[in-house]
Amino acid sequence: MASSSSLLVTIFLCISFFFCLSVDANEVTVGGKSGDWKIPPSASFSFNEWAQKARFKVGDSIVFKYEAGKDSVLQVTREAYEKCNTTSPKASYTDGNTKLKLDQSGPVYFISGTEGHCQKGQKLRLVVVTPRNSAFSPAPSPSEFDGPAVAPTSGAAKLTGAFAVLNLVLGFWTLF
Repeated sequence: MASSSSLLVTIFLCISFFFCLSVDANEVTVGGKSGDWKIPPSASFSFNEWAQKARFKVGDSIVFKYEAGKDSVLQVTREAYEKCNTTSPKASYTDGNTKLKLDQSGPVYFISGTEGHCQKGQKLRLVVVTPRNSAFSPAPSPSEFDGPAVAPTSGAAKLTGAFAVLNLVLGFWTLF
């Protein structure tokens, strides 16, 4: 009876371990807590300065919130970003609540599709990095005053994963 309950505990811990390791991506709202994709309200705010306060990893998602029909999000090349060129975007989004998964590392460029908005600062360059593979690496902590709005589960996942490893080892140890 003791070994069958130990086996059940071990199976449960294995499932918990793999679930905890898979919860590693963040969902970040562009613009931080205000969460508005619009012309910056003042010269002191820049989407790029906001983005530099965070670490964006492959697998993370970013969310653009804006008024559908009056604005849009264009994913563009570096050259189009620098020149605010809206003519040939890589992708165009107009739904008002655009969620994009960051699926490769490197710089990614976004501009507003509304005439004149990019020139007034409604543009974003962010750098996506490859996530660390270790279950014991610390989660990013980009939350300062008006930093990006990050889903609250991201930091706990790695710590829980570390405890799951320990529990898994202890569970196997009880089998012997």
